[in-house]
Amino acid sequence: MHTNNRQSMPYQRLAEMGIVLPVSPAPVANFSSHIISGNLLFLSGQGPVGADNSKQRGKVGRDISAEDAYQHARLTGINLLAVMHEALGDLGRVKQVVKLLGMVNADNEFSDHPKVINGCSDLLVGVFGKQGIHARSAVGFSSLPDQITVEIEAIVEFE
Repeated sequence: MHTNNRQSMPYQRLAEMGIVLPVSPAPVANFSSHIISGNLLFLSGQGPVGADNSKQRGKVGRDISAEDAYQHARLTGINLLAVMHEALGDLGRVKQVVKLLGMVNADNEFSDHPKVINGCSDLLVGVFGKQGIHARSAVGFSSLPDQITVEIEAIVEFE
């Protein structure tokens, strides 16, 4: 299959970053990993789950540093990319990352939520360039499923 430059660019950037997309994680409850409505792709929340199915757990600001949680958000972004790839068949179809909701399993005194979720945001801008720049919320929660450190959901426009 011949792909144009725009279609191959996200994969080229991933390769340059040394990232191999995993198989997208399966939903853990009664929901779908994604829904397409019109030209919008709604991605369910993903977490920091490794290719070996290991999960990053803990309270950010108490058990986990903001710097480590940044890496967990980056890993979560890789999982979001895996779902995008599965849903769209080609990351080159992404026209715009529209919005992220980043949730941090945070200690009550923790206040660097945006710094943590930058792990995902920086990755998406690195992969998609200006199409990766998005609106975003980065908020703290008293707990997340299975005590994972971060969960991030996304809305993506595609063609």
